[in-house]
Amino acid sequence: MRLNKVVIGVGSNIDPENNIKEAQNAVANQHNLIKVSSFIETEPIGCKSQDNFLNGALLIETEMDALTLKSWLKNLEEELGRVKSENKNGPRPIDLDILAWNGEVVDSEVYEREFLINSINELLPELKNG
Repeated sequence: MRLNKVVIGVGSNIDPENNIKEAQNAVANQHNLIKVSSFIETEPIGCKSQDNFLNGALLIETEMDALTLKSWLKNLEEELGRVKSENKNGPRPIDLDILAWNGEVVDSEVYEREFLINSINELLPELKNG
């Protein structure tokens, strides 16, 4: 079985310390957690009338394929209390996104958000963001 090396972006602005810790523990229980990036506070994008976010990333190895992992992450978001709303940029207890897959950036938002690039560079310094 091939192991996939994946960077997962993690963000929260509702009880972020607890929710990020819960998400990290759940990921570590299911996958091989290799490294955790620094977490930084960022201002909300889009909907400004909400608390700042705490953002960072996790580097894991997993046997799951991309679709299975994405589905697993969405289920974890729901378990941790995330409710999908009309406001895509609204407050949330947890946000988990696949940013890089086997050394390749797979989320176009990475290039719009410097903190995402910084998290990936911290976890995968050998990856050059084109």
